Amino acid sequence: MLTAEQNALLTQTGHDTPMGNAMRRYWVPALLSWELPRPDCPPLRVKLLGEKLVAFRDTQGRAGILDELCAHRCASLWLGRNEEGGLRCVFHGWKYDVDGQCVDMPNEPAGEAFKGQIRQRAYPTAEMGGIVWTYMGPTDSRPPDPKFEFTQVPETHRQVTKTWEECNWLQGLEGGVDSAHAAILHRVLPTSTGKSLGTAGYWLKGTAQIEVDLTDYGYRYASVRPQGDGGDWVRTYHFVMPWTQIRPSQDSGVGVRTSTVSGHFWVPMDDENHMVWNWHYNFGDEPIRDWDARQPPYKGGEQLGGFRKVRNMDNSWLIDRQLQKAETFTGIDGVNTQDHAVQESMGRIVDRTREHLMHTDKAVVTARLLLLKAIGMVQHGDDPPGTGTSYYGARAIEDIVGPGADWRGALMDRIYPAGLAT
Repeated sequence: MLTAEQNALLTQTGHDTPMGNAMRRYWVPALLSWELPRPDCPPLRVKLLGEKLVAFRDTQGRAGILDELCAHRCASLWLGRNEEGGLRCVFHGWKYDVDGQCVDMPNEPAGEAFKGQIRQRAYPTAEMGGIVWTYMGPTDSRPPDPKFEFTQVPETHRQVTKTWEECNWLQGLEGGVDSAHAAILHRVLPTSTGKSLGTAGYWLKGTAQIEVDLTDYGYRYASVRPQGDGGDWVRTYHFVMPWTQIRPSQDSGVGVRTSTVSGHFWVPMDDENHMVWNWHYNFGDEPIRDWDARQPPYKGGEQLGGFRKVRNMDNSWLIDRQLQKAETFTGIDGVNTQDHAVQESMGRIVDRTREHLMHTDKAVVTARLLLLKAIGMVQHGDDPPGTGTSYYGARAIEDIVGPGADWRGALMDRIYPAGLAT
C-alpha cells in the first residue's frame, strides 16, 4: 500500500504539482483529430492536467491549443471567432495564432505596437494516429514525437476512441495493468444454452503468475497461466510511462498468430476525472475490422455528450442482476464498462492506505514505484523514463509456449520486431 503522502503525490496532477510537472514532460493525447473536422471550424474546450484549454484548427489546418481565458480581460476564447489564421476573442477582438502570439488588437489605439508583446499561453501540438497531441512542459525538454506503432499504420488499419471515466487517472491505469482481474471481472458464465466460453477457458485454468521486466520506457510484463501438458498461456504487455498500456488484441486467438494489437492511455482531465483512450490496430496487410461494434460503450448511441458513458455511476452502470446470475459475472454490458464500474466504485480518489496487496499486484506496485521515481528525477532536473524512442516498435503478444519453455526466448523477436527496446 501507499502512504497518504505518496497517494497524494501520484494522484495530484495540476499545475506545479510534482506529478503534474513529471507528466508535462511527455506528449499528452489531447483530442481526436475528427473533433476539429476542418480549417476554421468552431473551437473546442479541452481539460488536461487540471488546465482549462481551448483547441482550434486554423485556416492552414494547423491545430492550436491555448489557455482558455484571453490574456486581456480573461473572457473565454471558446466563444471566439476562428477566422483567417487565428482565434479572435469576441470581447475586444484580440486575436491569437496557434503559437499564442497576439496578431491583432482592433480596439486598441496602440495595438499595432503592443500586440507583439502579448502571448497567450499556448502548447505545441503534433498530429498523428488520428490524435492531436500536445506538449505542456519546458521547451528545452520536449521529447521526440509520440510515434507509437499504431500512429504509423495507415488510417484504414487503426481505430481510436475515448471515453470519460469519473475518477482519478491512477485508478484507471492500475486497473489496466492488473492482468489478474480479467479471469474474474470479465468472466462469462456457462449457461444452460451451452454458450461457449471461448478463450475464457484459458483464463480459468491455473493461477496467473505475473512477471515484470524493467525497461527504459517503463516495463514489459507477462501473465503466465499454466495449461497442464499444453504448456503455458502467456499474455505479454507493455507499460510505457506515464499512462500507456499496450496489450494483446481481443482479436487474438490463443495459439494463433495475429497482426492486431490494442492499447489504452489514461489521461487526467483533473484529479477526479480522466479520459480513457482506446486504440486498436493491424500492423499487417489487412485493414482493421469494425471494433466499435464489439466494444460498449464506444459503439454508436452508447455515449452521452462529452464522451460520457450511457452506463455510468448515476444509473449504477445499468447493472442487470438477472444477467449477473445467468450469463456474466458482473451483469454489466461491455468489458470496458465493467472496468470503469469497479474503478469508479472506489470513489473519486481511492484511499490506498487501506489496501492489502498480493503477488498478482506486482505490475501495479511497479508502476507506482516508477511514477514516484519519475517525480524525483524531474525534481532533480533529469529526464524521466519513457521520453526516448525505445517504445516505438513495442508490440504485445499472446501465445502458448511449450512446457518448461522460457516465454522471453520464445516471444521476444515478436515483442520487439525492430529490436528497438532495451
